[in-house]
Amino acid sequence: MSQEAILHILRGLLGIAVFTGIAVLLSENRRAINWRVAAIGLALQFAFAALVIHAPPVRWAIDGVGAFFAMLLSFSQEGTRFLFGSLMDEQKHGVVFALGVLPSIIFFSAFTSALYHLGILQKIVFGIAWLVTKTMRLSGPETLSASANVFLGQTEAPLLVKPYLAAMSRSEIFCIMVGGMATVAGGVMVAYIALLGGTDPAQQVAFATHLITKSVITVPAALMVAKILIPQSGEIDTSLRLGNERPHCNLLDAVCGGTTDGLKLAANIGAMLIVFTALVALANHILSQWIGAPLGLNAAVSSLSGGVFENFSLEFLFGILFAPVAWLMGVGEASVLQSGALLGTRTALNEFVAFLDLAALKEAGKFTNPRDLMILTYALCGFANIVSIGIQIGGIGSIAPSQRQNLARLGWKALLASSIACFLTATISGILVPV
Repeated sequence: MSQEAILHILRGLLGIAVFTGIAVLLSENRRAINWRVAAIGLALQFAFAALVIHAPPVRWAIDGVGAFFAMLLSFSQEGTRFLFGSLMDEQKHGVVFALGVLPSIIFFSAFTSALYHLGILQKIVFGIAWLVTKTMRLSGPETLSASANVFLGQTEAPLLVKPYLAAMSRSEIFCIMVGGMATVAGGVMVAYIALLGGTDPAQQVAFATHLITKSVITVPAALMVAKILIPQSGEIDTSLRLGNERPHCNLLDAVCGGTTDGLKLAANIGAMLIVFTALVALANHILSQWIGAPLGLNAAVSSLSGGVFENFSLEFLFGILFAPVAWLMGVGEASVLQSGALLGTRTALNEFVAFLDLAALKEAGKFTNPRDLMILTYALCGFANIVSIGIQIGGIGSIAPSQRQNLARLGWKALLASSIACFLTATISGILVPV
């Protein structure tokens, strides 16, 4: 093993120690931390990631799932082409996003709704939850919800354990919040595959594999960090029982309902991108023209960053603030500032904005290191942003009103925990990929 590889592994181990140490430092009760749960959670992350990266049979299986997601993208494009015709052939950024990315969310939402109605999705979730519950020995409901986040969003997954939400402890409800913020819904995952993979089927499969792997290993990561910050006290129910509630009367109704939900999600994402992009442009105009130009900061920023940032901007501020996090995750020094900016954008604004920026940097040839690109894909893939706090209070609070106060009080801590979980999965994947 080369010296560079050894230093790379040591930096990753330092990152794991720092991220875990932050969780321990901010724990509500350090004496009550179950170190067995933490150790097994970390071991599961390494095991899942190592199997995908280094075990050919598992890699082939995950690649097969990734190819299936890429195939779903092609199916959604056929439906979009029927409606918009030759517009689909336009390669302009806005057209590609509006007609190539957003429709995939609608189609996958309908597809997921059909799988849920048929009971297929529940069986997959049950299998993941069974493995995690048997090894980490956590309660059945919180593990089921965390496992469901591999496919479902942060307000849909808790529906699988709706009968148990009202009686959950603070530690259990916190786990559900962290699991929801640390992962992304399947429909959004498909959109990221389209963004990063473009029209190249091989690239789509590659990024689908990374995103699916990230979603799976985030389950133990989220549970581990949540149980460090708010340790479980008292007896727990380790039995696994899925709720029997099915909101649709038949398969056709499920597809129609999923289509409607997907349309709402796609419209919401489009609207948020319009607003947040405009707000970022406004903030950058103020920072660069009203502050940076008169004070000479624009030239200083360009010189300090080696031309990575041309003006005093939000991206520069985020880059400086989150650059140490990117370095600890194993990102190469040449990409640390840009990576820090993306991490800051994901946390303060929206993960979709961050992925759009990442896709633009990749397209422009500014993110050429595949390993750095993989680490950022893992780190950004999550709903860990400020907006999600309000989404969870409103969404989970509507199906478990008695937990609304807990949801509100734990929101910021859940944001921190889910961010740490995302950083851990990115760091571990970076350690296991050769330099």
